[in-house]
Amino acid sequence: MNEEIVEIEEVEELDDIPDAEEESDIVVFDPFLNSIFPVLLINSNQKILFSNSACKNLFSGFEHLRGKYLTDIFGKFLEMNDIRSIRETLQRGTNSYSWKGEIKIKSRERATLQVKIYIFPADVAEKEPQIFIAMFDDVTEENKELLRSVFLSLLEASKLKDNDTGKHITRVNYYSKRFATELFNKKGYERIDADFIDNIGFLASMHDVGKIGTPDDILNKEGPLSEWEWTVMKEHTKNGAFILSTYPNPMAKEIALSHHEKWNGSGYPFNLEGDMIPLAARIVSIADVYDALRMERSYKPAVDHKATVEKMMESKSTQFDPSLIEVFYTIAGDFEDIYEKNKDAG
Repeated sequence: MNEEIVEIEEVEELDDIPDAEEESDIVVFDPFLNSIFPVLLINSNQKILFSNSACKNLFSGFEHLRGKYLTDIFGKFLEMNDIRSIRETLQRGTNSYSWKGEIKIKSRERATLQVKIYIFPADVAEKEPQIFIAMFDDVTEENKELLRSVFLSLLEASKLKDNDTGKHITRVNYYSKRFATELFNKKGYERIDADFIDNIGFLASMHDVGKIGTPDDILNKEGPLSEWEWTVMKEHTKNGAFILSTYPNPMAKEIALSHHEKWNGSGYPFNLEGDMIPLAARIVSIADVYDALRMERSYKPAVDHKATVEKMMESKSTQFDPSLIEVFYTIAGDFEDIYEKNKDAG
């Protein structure tokens, strides 16, 4: 390969590539300019020589690619063994100068990106290649959908048990995601990132999945529960945590276990109080109670939006996190919109 090509740093389009001694020196760029596959060209020192539009779009919001080294961008997301393996592949020819792996790339502003990486020589005929293709396969949504489909099956099974909830779980998802989005730029909630917002927007619906283990005669009883029935009912939090213990994000278990805890320690199952209650569970608690009050159930009439907000504000510092309930008050109108747009039929 011509040395001039090896040192290219800021190529944006084919027309911007400097003149080469032979046409064969630049054909390596041509197939990837408009390719749907995200592609980088790197040299044996992992310096990025070229990135196509698909690659820049894929990593937008995470990193600027131009003029950097592969390890600058992905080093913090790779195991040390992988970093060493890539270097040996490019410089010593391990595995025929080819490497493949999978990484998760994370930033606060964008949900985690899960990609497979394939690195191989740009010219397989070269005995000691100097330029390499790094091709990326975005498997984020594929893996997410596969994982969530399994747990959605459990959710559907639990809905068959508790058939008086209508679109309750759908609305709780929307409320919780809206709430987390509001907290994203507020001081003191730096731990809320794009992943948190995305996850709570799905996992909030799983809060009562443990009711799949609650006897039907208790779950669907009209009127108040007896003391022993209430004891059995409260076990749904522990059951849900057990069911969701295999979910890779601990938020799932935290919500199921703790969404009935109260700020003053009078909730269940463990009488947690204050910040001992996981943040996601505190958010879902507010979303769940708002929707439960709004709904007509077999044992209670519906409460209108204004009365619901007033009633919830009365529970500031007792049932609810006082800071969060103040945030709820500022966005309560959005909760009402969500309820009206997703109201149960009939």
